[in-house]
Amino acid sequence: MAASAKNMNVNGNSNSSRLSLAMERTGQWVFSQEIPTDIVVKVGEANFSLHKFMLVAKSGYIRNMVMESTEADLSRIDLSDIPGGPEIFEKAAKFCYGVNFEINVHNVAALRCAAEYLEMTDRYCEANLGSRTDDFLSRVALLSFSGALVVLKCCEHLLPLAEDLNMVQRCVDVVSAKACSEANFPSRSPTNWWTEELSILDVESFAKIILSMKSRGAKTHTLCSALITFTERGLRDLVRDHSGGGVGVGVGVLHNEDEESRQKSILESIVRLMPAEKAAFSVNFLCCLLRSAIFLKTATNCKNELEKRIAAILEHVTVDDLLVLSFSYDGERLFDLESVRRIISTFVEKEKSAAVFNEQVGSSSSPAMQRVAKTVDAYLGEIASYEDLSIAKFNGIAVLVPKAARNVDDDLYRAIDIYLKAHPGLDEIEREKVCSVMDALKLSYEARVHASQNKRLPVQIVLHALYYDQLKLRSGGDVVERTTPAHDHPAPPTKQNQQQLKTDLTLVRENEALRSELIKMKMYISHMQTTTTATKNNNNSNHIINDHQTHHHHHQGSSNRGGGGGGPAANRSRPSTFFSSVSKTLGKFNPFRHGSKDTSNIDDGAVDVNTKPRRRRFSIS
Repeated sequence: MAASAKNMNVNGNSNSSRLSLAMERTGQWVFSQEIPTDIVVKVGEANFSLHKFMLVAKSGYIRNMVMESTEADLSRIDLSDIPGGPEIFEKAAKFCYGVNFEINVHNVAALRCAAEYLEMTDRYCEANLGSRTDDFLSRVALLSFSGALVVLKCCEHLLPLAEDLNMVQRCVDVVSAKACSEANFPSRSPTNWWTEELSILDVESFAKIILSMKSRGAKTHTLCSALITFTERGLRDLVRDHSGGGVGVGVGVLHNEDEESRQKSILESIVRLMPAEKAAFSVNFLCCLLRSAIFLKTATNCKNELEKRIAAILEHVTVDDLLVLSFSYDGERLFDLESVRRIISTFVEKEKSAAVFNEQVGSSSSPAMQRVAKTVDAYLGEIASYEDLSIAKFNGIAVLVPKAARNVDDDLYRAIDIYLKAHPGLDEIEREKVCSVMDALKLSYEARVHASQNKRLPVQIVLHALYYDQLKLRSGGDVVERTTPAHDHPAPPTKQNQQQLKTDLTLVRENEALRSELIKMKMYISHMQTTTTATKNNNNSNHIINDHQTHHHHHQGSSNRGGGGGGPAANRSRPSTFFSSVSKTLGKFNPFRHGSKDTSNIDDGAVDVNTKPRRRRFSIS
């Protein structure tokens, strides 16, 4: 037998049996004498005109068909279901005639199955096709990683016969053993070359390799490398390249239902094959898989498993990772927010359980929780500008993060302001509902100053925060308590703080003055309404004049604003004089007279402004 690393010539062995040599010479003689054929073998669309005595000498299957036929002279048989089709039958027929042909890694699996189908075993002829192909598998094909891999790929089209002949398992054993060895002791560069070669397999064969590698104790990193490469090749249009190749996100356009079904099967199988370690894969890779699972409408357990894995390492997630989950492949519309909500909720519950286990209930949030809170707030700022984002969905994500996890609410305030700007049609109640997720008392001083000039916010939200701040300063005496994200204890008093305290106390007094002015105005308006009603019901003009004068003298004594003169003209001028006085007073305290500013310059708990804004006073009435 002449054999190379990849192929061998059949019937070229000088040590073949006498019968084989005789059959070879007979075949040559048949061709040379042009003896008429006596049987036609149909294989699919092909017809082969052959000689019975050459076929029955090596094929037990054809021998039995001829012998058991009810026809006196069987002249036609159908072998359309032979493994490998017409091409492989032609080689089997050549073997019967003693004609040389090449056996290689690409046809050996089909030839072995055809030999089994035709019963070309040593029972009918020594060194028959069955034993020749087995010999090639053992001595050539299964000695190398690449050879065994090619044979395994060919077996995918020969099932279940290839499995019954144990060819599949032999190939799997060789490939998995070689892969484990290559992962531990690389023989070439790049070191993960073998993962690329595995990507030629279909997902069922690939799964057999991974399971075999697991049983051999392959490291988690090794398994993950193979899984990532196979996923990127099998779902090329749906998943990013995480192996450094630089392939971007595809458009996700599936050409037909068969392709969609194939990709769905690949994804579900990949998830089932994942190692038990939740942190085995990067969060970005898992997010890409989850978006593909949502797009392909995979089984619920597949999506749930991916969500749990992402939640387990959510502290490492970035805003871009969450956006991958949220938008369609073209990036034009919101895709799925429920998965994001479930992931955050699972992570928060895990953190709460850990806090209970560690007896840290009531203490500040963990660093992981604080990182996630900051990421979620930034994520809300990214999706807030989309018009189809409802208040319920926006708030539903914001409230998942515990309030204690936010040292300051500046990032959340920015997201809220973006949402209000993108949804100008909201009424006051709806705007207050959006703002309800934010704790206005946890805004930084810079953010509160910005909010005081933001006409999009409900007024009560802003007034509540600023008035609380002023009361805190007024009750602080000579020490102003200020906390920062890094410290929760009061900073020592400084000269600047002392000066700020004096300014803030002045603002408080001015607030009280404004409050008193507004009360006076309300009293005056109420009295005027009462007088007007009495005038309509009483025809006595003298009574009306006396009543008006009485009111005038009362108002003059309480407001200390009027000059001399008590005639009718003076009485008529005093209402306008009073309103003018109140308007001027209110004008001094109007926090919105300089217009509104956007929040795009607030970053990480601080607002970047060109000049330090002057504190403004607000009334609480």
